[in-house]
Amino acid sequence: MRLISVSLICCFFATLAACHKRAATPLSQDSEKSLPANQDPNIAKVDVCGLIKNAEIEAIQGSPIKDTKSSGRSNGGVHTAQCFYTAAEFSKSISLSVTLPDPGSSANRSIRDFWKQTFVRSEEAEKEKEREGDKEKKESLREQKREKGEEEGAPLRKINGVGEDAYWSGNRVGGALYVLKKETFIRISVGGPDNEETKIAKSIKLAQKALDRL
Repeated sequence: MRLISVSLICCFFATLAACHKRAATPLSQDSEKSLPANQDPNIAKVDVCGLIKNAEIEAIQGSPIKDTKSSGRSNGGVHTAQCFYTAAEFSKSISLSVTLPDPGSSANRSIRDFWKQTFVRSEEAEKEKEREGDKEKKESLREQKREKGEEEGAPLRKINGVGEDAYWSGNRVGGALYVLKKETFIRISVGGPDNEETKIAKSIKLAQKALDRL
């Protein structure tokens, strides 16, 4: 499960650095002319930065939003559109992404199948490990890693009350909330000094606003 978490889930501050450095690829309707010839222009109509309003983030994070940058990529039959909301207090910035099928691809990948393979099966595998009675051994290994200063991915945590299905993936420096809605899922990562429970609560509020506009 940890391998899946490492490969598919980036920590929040890595996202901050990557988004802050790279140039944005517009996703508005005005950018359709710049899309590759083999990419469906409907993808450009995902106004990801419009899914959550700046004022809504400011009310929750307590820091004005100075700028928004959008970008997108297609891979393996899915398209991911991302928006980075830069807060005046940079550590309180927000990252939002939307993953949906890529109509310009012949792969016809099902988002629900991808979700099930990534999150549901990972959760089931983690529960199965717990049932195998090796809790003490696992805790010993975790303690050894902590003593060596090694990073360890936390188990996925199921979140109720938002979307059709939702999971939180956290670590020592941040985390992200993943929420499924039909053939789309969103990822939202909230910065700032809050503890994990507060970040989850904030993420749920912001995720709900984005889902209402999808």
